[in-house]
Amino acid sequence: MIRTEPHVFAGSPLNRAAHLRRDAAALRELLTRPDSRMLPLWRLKALVTVAPAPSLAWQPVDVLADDPLAGEVVFLGLDGEAGRFATGLDGEADPTGTGTGPPLEGAGAFEEVRGLASRLPANETSIAAQARTLVGWHDRHRHCARCGTPTVLADGGYRRDCPDAACGARHFPRTDPVVIMMVVKGDKALLGRQSFWAPGMFSTLAGFVDPGETIEEAVRREVFEETGVRVGDVMYHSSQPWPFPSSLMIGCIGQAVSEDLNVDTREVEDAAWFTRGQVREGIRLARSGPPEDGAFHLPFPASIAHQLAAWWVDDG
Repeated sequence: MIRTEPHVFAGSPLNRAAHLRRDAAALRELLTRPDSRMLPLWRLKALVTVAPAPSLAWQPVDVLADDPLAGEVVFLGLDGEAGRFATGLDGEADPTGTGTGPPLEGAGAFEEVRGLASRLPANETSIAAQARTLVGWHDRHRHCARCGTPTVLADGGYRRDCPDAACGARHFPRTDPVVIMMVVKGDKALLGRQSFWAPGMFSTLAGFVDPGETIEEAVRREVFEETGVRVGDVMYHSSQPWPFPSSLMIGCIGQAVSEDLNVDTREVEDAAWFTRGQVREGIRLARSGPPEDGAFHLPFPASIAHQLAAWWVDDG
């Protein structure tokens, strides 16, 4: 069976309430509600509680609203009737350790969202991903791509507008589609690795979808380019938001119709066929932490690559 429950970074409990994004009055009212909250990010790290376990450290809106280090505010959605927002904090030094930032409530620390993937409560990873993606997009798109004029935030953070009347361009957050595929043939799976990964770690192959290309075509092209293996049937499995910085991982199962390898080392360091038993052991080692001896293992369980491999071992 194909996975139906959401992956890490998916399954947000918030109501995104897209109809409110263009209602400036409604957003201003939400910002004044005493039960609305703001999630601060610094260098795209999310503020989380330290004990007893990591959890998003939501702040009262008034703690951040007028602080000079706080950036533009983006609307994440509704938790019941209350608003949930995010903002990026400026400054070279960590605001939690210098005393120069806003008076953040509670003991907390700014942590990388990737590292929080398997440690945050399941219903919070998607919120962290949404906040990181939006705040990061605004950081990278301060100027109009058409004319270079500084842009202004609109639509609650889901658009930036060029104020130049002669231009008037509107810019929207983009999501880059990436195919990630478990390529199999009988009882064997094709996996590859990059040189900068931990010793012994192999993963499913992946690549960006080209303009004018279908998912199936992208799977076949990427696999052939990287390994020389031909893929026939392609089956969609599931997808995962990947906020590093703004991708959608489209998970597929590809049925190989050839086996001979011709690895393009400009694309991957290595690629090889592994048996079902080897993949099962690689999954076990990944779940207990990367092995110190550099033994073959899969990526960490929060990744869709791990989940594709686990599905194939158990159900494929």
